[in-house]
Amino acid sequence: MRGRSGAPQLDTQQGIRRRNLSRVMYAVAAHGPLSRAAVASRIGLTRAAVSTLVDELIRSGHLDELGPERPGRVGRPGSALAMSARGPVGIGAEVGVDHLAACAVDLRGEVRVRAVRRASNRGRSPGPVLEELTALVRKVSAEAREAGMSPAGLAVAVPGLVSRDSRTVVRAPNLGWHDIDLAPLLPAELPLTVDNEANFGALAELWLGEDTPEDFLHVSAEIGVGAALVVDGRLLRGTRGFAGELGHVPIWPEGPACPCGGRGCLEQYAGQEAVLRAVGLEEREDRVELLAECADAGDETVRRALSDAGTAMGIALTGAVNLLDPRAVVLGGALSRLAPWLLPSLERELAGRTAGRACRVTASVLGPDGPLLGAAHSVARAVLDDPVGAVGAGAGGG
Repeated sequence: MRGRSGAPQLDTQQGIRRRNLSRVMYAVAAHGPLSRAAVASRIGLTRAAVSTLVDELIRSGHLDELGPERPGRVGRPGSALAMSARGPVGIGAEVGVDHLAACAVDLRGEVRVRAVRRASNRGRSPGPVLEELTALVRKVSAEAREAGMSPAGLAVAVPGLVSRDSRTVVRAPNLGWHDIDLAPLLPAELPLTVDNEANFGALAELWLGEDTPEDFLHVSAEIGVGAALVVDGRLLRGTRGFAGELGHVPIWPEGPACPCGGRGCLEQYAGQEAVLRAVGLEEREDRVELLAECADAGDETVRRALSDAGTAMGIALTGAVNLLDPRAVVLGGALSRLAPWLLPSLERELAGRTAGRACRVTASVLGPDGPLLGAAHSVARAVLDDPVGAVGAGAGGG
């Protein structure tokens, strides 16, 4: 796993101990299997101090001892340490416009259990939707427990604005939800975090992406279009937690009406449904794959529609790139599958409007899985940040 998230801890004896437990966990997560001596060398503590910390982490089920490290080495071999395959797991869940999903990620960063359900959630009241999501979460949690793992918390990604430091969805236009507190409608047995799907997608990109810088703009494009800005390895959330509403940046003030109440928003030109409308294709479950197949087969109507969508994204991103100067723009979500036909026009538009700023534009390797993975990993990383408190007092992340 990528470096520490740096959760603040008090400089008391207990705080120092927790911080050192976290340092051991991150060392093994990033470079393991490692011996105690190798851990001590990496984090700058004495071997005796590390041995005490390791023993505690083994007893609590966070680390496994695998046996002698590198047989045949000169001297007495150390015992190799690895992240436990039967310890805490982070539970992530996602409410999509057309699907629900849940998964469990262990401390090694591996997805151990996953469940997905196709569902048309637009216009449905939150109660039934979250009841179905709860069933998926409990199914994933039960399977994790049967395999000897212990769910440490639940993080839920939603396609809408989430009030900072709360579990309230203030507005989710593509669902039709307004001012909904999700906490009473989700499993009470797990500590809960709720956040915007673009934020979790950006965190997944930061932690799991290939050569992702610590300063980038992540665009999550599916039914809607969202964005999240990462600066120095941290999300820029804004005063109320609403930063990143790229999909509702107006491209043409007198354009089509948008569910948000505005007109001419980016989503009306670059969202999945906008592209499908432009090519006259009927909706179906695998609509992104349908568009990719048509574009790959040389369908000029589809290619033109995707190029126009890329141009619209480039226009919407121009202000953000000029204002914030990120090192990269990463296209995630389902539309990352369509990157070969979206990115050329997007890059052209950006290059022509950003005064020659060097800003790399790439497609995420995580695709539509980004928000779900980011949610689950945020809980797992909370355990790495505070191995004692995350299990004893509850984990959450994002």
